[in-house]
Amino acid sequence: MKSLQQMTALITGGSRGIGAAIAKRFALEGVNVVIHYLHSHEQANETARICLSYGVRVLTISADLRSRDQLERMKEKLVDYQLMPDIVVNNGAIASYGMLQDVTETEWDDVMSVNLRGVFHTTQLFMPHMIEQRFGRIVNISSIWGLSGASCEVLYSASKGGLNAFTKALSKELAPSGVTVNAVAPGAIETEMLDQFNEQEVAELKDDIPLGRLGTAEEIASLVYFLCLPESSYITGQIISANGGWLT
Repeated sequence: MKSLQQMTALITGGSRGIGAAIAKRFALEGVNVVIHYLHSHEQANETARICLSYGVRVLTISADLRSRDQLERMKEKLVDYQLMPDIVVNNGAIASYGMLQDVTETEWDDVMSVNLRGVFHTTQLFMPHMIEQRFGRIVNISSIWGLSGASCEVLYSASKGGLNAFTKALSKELAPSGVTVNAVAPGAIETEMLDQFNEQEVAELKDDIPLGRLGTAEEIASLVYFLCLPESSYITGQIISANGGWLT
């Protein structure tokens, strides 16, 4: 088995927020990182500069998770750069807010295409390498709403609930190959996704959380990193929710 410092991690949606924190944590620990993004070119480059400062190999690459062709080209590039991932973190996702009665078919298809089909394509393309070497880590970034559901976020909740089921089922399929599959389901985390709330709403949100605060992207990154360690090989098929006691 490779040492952690010989491994490569692919993080989809790795340019900012939780994805960027995960990329930085892996780089800090000596893991090569591939930072996937779609539009956030400057943010991806800034995250890459920080990762490079830790002395690891870093590659940024743009691809639309909805496009099988673009993801196949991304895989070809990683083969060329000898950066095939031993770790895949499926973090790329889009949110959706509003009453279900107002959701259009286009919105439904868009969210499901990124949050579920994108995970399917990415995982299917990169898991053969893990199976062949009989080691791999797949971590899917879900959400607390995939466990409990959220009013006015039915579409997003459904996509993350589907991701949780995907995680549990695939973990059983890949277990004999030494590949673990887990999901991290964050609660309220201090990222751009909370920009829609005003100060009062954020304060009320904190009051609902037993720990009395929002989580940080770095805390989620630490959990993802732990799940990818070689010594975490007995943890698979789990949906782990870091939420400050908000949902137990």
